[in-house]
Amino acid sequence: MSNTVLIVDDSTVARKMMIKALPEGFQCAVTEAADGQKALELCRQQHFDVIFLDLTMPVLDGYATLRALQEAGYQSFICVVSADVQPQARDSVLALGARAFLKKPVWTEELATVLRENGFM
Repeated sequence: MSNTVLIVDDSTVARKMMIKALPEGFQCAVTEAADGQKALELCRQQHFDVIFLDLTMPVLDGYATLRALQEAGYQSFICVVSADVQPQARDSVLALGARAFLKKPVWTEELATVLRENGFM
């Protein structure tokens, strides 16, 4: 079974690093978006099983993207991936519907644990 994954980050390098960190046993088709607005457009067009979402982005940041997805009733496993590791940031995104929070840079082992714990591997 292949999962659909959306990686949302304004940094091309960060998106590529995230793709590289995906565990070997995690079968997926990856789509990328450079900001929250583009992510919302993509989510209106198709369902993603997993969304990896950065917080600090131009156009529409991760907080506003989470809020919009929650208001739309979008059901997906959302994992925030951010360098902002303040407890308030983590608490805010979890309250907005994110199911996991990982600190950048993300390591394959961390991703595997989160994906395994949530039934994706």
